[in-house]
Amino acid sequence: MFVLAQAAKLPAKQEPVTRQPKDEASLLDGLRHVEVASVSDALEQIASKKMYMTHRMRPIFPTRFAGYALTVSLKKEANHDPDALKGMLQAIDTGTPSSVYVMVVEDGNDIAGMGGLMGTAMAARNFSGAVIDGGVRDTAYLQKIGFPVYALGVVPSTSVGHYRFAGANIPVICDGVPVNPGDIIVADPDGVVVVPKAIAPQILKLAQDMDFKEHSMYAYIEKLKSILEAVAKFGRL
Repeated sequence: MFVLAQAAKLPAKQEPVTRQPKDEASLLDGLRHVEVASVSDALEQIASKKMYMTHRMRPIFPTRFAGYALTVSLKKEANHDPDALKGMLQAIDTGTPSSVYVMVVEDGNDIAGMGGLMGTAMAARNFSGAVIDGGVRDTAYLQKIGFPVYALGVVPSTSVGHYRFAGANIPVICDGVPVNPGDIIVADPDGVVVVPKAIAPQILKLAQDMDFKEHSMYAYIEKLKSILEAVAKFGRL
């Protein structure tokens, strides 16, 4: 409420303060601090694309993060090969600070794509988080170490013996959304959005503008008891 009240007191003609990112660090920092809903709306306006994942993609605890996609794909294949998933582990070991592990598990709704061991490795390498088109397990431990994971569900199963590594740093479709290596993954309690890196600065600026308008509207609506007047004044819904 403090932030909203502050915004409402700004002079009528004052423009929202937005930052044009000068480098990747400031770009990510900006995307971490805007609402994912605003990022999604900005993508629709600028790119005419719906880049949000479905309601099924949920976090194991409330969180927000932004980082660069490190993609991994697993294909369904029963096997007794001890190295069938080695490439998946190697991919984690190539991750850098601000990586987001984006894994697609073929037909994996009830298969845990990751658990505590992989989460520990990602946390040690300062990954921003993980997004799994599949399941997740060891959630109590992941919560204990504070490593954020979005997944389609929580399941106790394993991919070992049932899946084979199919590639890393390749284009994938994660919960219906195209993700290229290096795209920016933005997540908060509302869900997950994929921002193509090439247009990320534009998306951030528009999302910041949208946030400013919406946050200003809360106090305005409370004061006038009218959402119609607020929408007419700010042009945001």
